[in-house]
Amino acid sequence: MNRLTKVMNAGLMGAGLLAAVILISPWGSSPLLAVDAGKFPDATLDPPAQGEQSAVFAGGCFWGVEGVFEHVKGVKSAVSGYSGGSKNTAHYDLVSNGNTGHAESVKVTYDPAQITYGQLLKVYFSVVHDPTELNRQGPDDGTQYRSAIFYANDDQKRTAEAYIAQLEQAHIFKHRIVTQVVALNAFYPAEAHHQHFMENNPNYPYIVYNDAPKLAALKKQLPELCRR
Repeated sequence: MNRLTKVMNAGLMGAGLLAAVILISPWGSSPLLAVDAGKFPDATLDPPAQGEQSAVFAGGCFWGVEGVFEHVKGVKSAVSGYSGGSKNTAHYDLVSNGNTGHAESVKVTYDPAQITYGQLLKVYFSVVHDPTELNRQGPDDGTQYRSAIFYANDDQKRTAEAYIAQLEQAHIFKHRIVTQVVALNAFYPAEAHHQHFMENNPNYPYIVYNDAPKLAALKKQLPELCRR
């Protein structure tokens, strides 16, 4: 658990003072995106799929990842949870220690007739998180906040690896992409109070500063992929 989350959970500050701390803190950073999502290419490799599909993504605190994908067209559900570790350590307090092997993740269930896996990757890399940050996102530090794609089948693996190579060849980012592409062994839903956190707490300081700009970027820069 990062220091900012500990402070918020402890309830030691009023909203005004907390906002001031966020703005001047050396361990927080603005989430405003450095790359225009509209400049991201479509995936050249994007095999068709039939029937309901699911994909699991990790990219920092799951509140924002879930919050963005919930607004993507064709997405039926987005569930916050944990992937990469064992069932008996799939609990927030344990995962927050950073030594369980888990990453805060989101399981996205979608209709491939409305949104493709390649298009989900475009959203993930362009507005969901910064794929060049190693084991951190913004103010959150630790392997539990790593950038990772947990693929469910060979098509997802090939598509993800090909899209990363495509972005690297296009020099979309100034730094190397560090996103892991690993097999999904299991996904464990997080505790109930973490579900739909961004939707249920739009004025929560962490959400306002770190996650709301991501959703705004989706709506402004990728309107064709945003739920109407």
